[in-house]
Amino acid sequence: MIEPKHFRWRTEGRVGIVTLDRPEKKNPLTFESYAELRDLFRALERERDVRAVVVTGAGGNFCSGGDVHEIIGPLTKMTMPELLAFTRMTGDLVKAMLHCPQPVIAAVEGVCAGAGAMIALFSDLRIGAPEAKVSFLFNRVGLAGCDMGACAMLPRVIGQGRAAELLYTGRTMSAEEGLAWGFFNRLASPALAAALELAQSLASGPTFATAMTKKMLFQEWNVGLDEAIEMEAQAQAICMQTNDFRRAYEAFAAKRKPVFEGD
Repeated sequence: MIEPKHFRWRTEGRVGIVTLDRPEKKNPLTFESYAELRDLFRALERERDVRAVVVTGAGGNFCSGGDVHEIIGPLTKMTMPELLAFTRMTGDLVKAMLHCPQPVIAAVEGVCAGAGAMIALFSDLRIGAPEAKVSFLFNRVGLAGCDMGACAMLPRVIGQGRAAELLYTGRTMSAEEGLAWGFFNRLASPALAAALELAQSLASGPTFATAMTKKMLFQEWNVGLDEAIEMEAQAQAICMQTNDFRRAYEAFAAKRKPVFEGD
C-alpha cells in the first residue's frame, strides 16, 4: 500500500479508512491528493487484507471540492493538453473506486461539494449525517455538470430529473432530500460510526462474493437483459466453487453461524 502524504490512511481490522484531513478549509482536494487517492484505490485492487473501505473527512465536513487557490486558480492558466491531463486524472480516481473489489462507504458530514460530492457519489454506499449538505456546484464556477462521470452516475442513483436539477443549478441537496431520493442509504449521527459498523459487517462477510456483486452491478449497465442473466450465471457458478459457499452450507447444516474467510 502507498503511504499518502495528503490525507490520512489507517486500518481497523480488515477495514481501511481514508480521512481527508484539511479541516481548516473543509478538506478540499489538491492536485497531489487527487493523484494519491487514485493511486490508493488502484493499489486496493491487489490488497487482500483490506476488505472494505470507509471515506470520511476531518473536522465535521466531508470535502469542499477542489481547492480554489491550489487547483482552480492554476487551471485558469493551463493549456488545453494540461487541462485534459487534469480532468482525465480526476476521472481516473472515480474509475479506480469503481474497479477496486472492496465496497467503499462514504461517511458524509457537513459540506460535501464539487469533487467531494463525486467521491461520495462513486462510493458504493453512503451514510449521511442529518446536517450533511451535498452540492454538485460545477455550474456555479462556470463549468458543465458533466464532471468526473456525474451525468452518467447521478441519474442512476437519484433519477434523471432530480440529477438534472442539481447539475443545472448547483443547489444544495439536504440530507433529508438525499435520503428520500436514494443518494443516502441512511442517516445517522455520527455518520462515521455507522459507516464503520457497516464496513466491519461487510468485511466479515463472504468478500469474494461481495466483490463479484460489485463487479456485476457496474458491468451490467452496458448489456441487454439476456446478456446480464448469462453474466450472472457465470459469476454465480464461480462463487459456487469458493470455500465460503461450502462454509455457509456446512454452518447451515450444523445450525451455526458461518465464519467467512473471503476465499
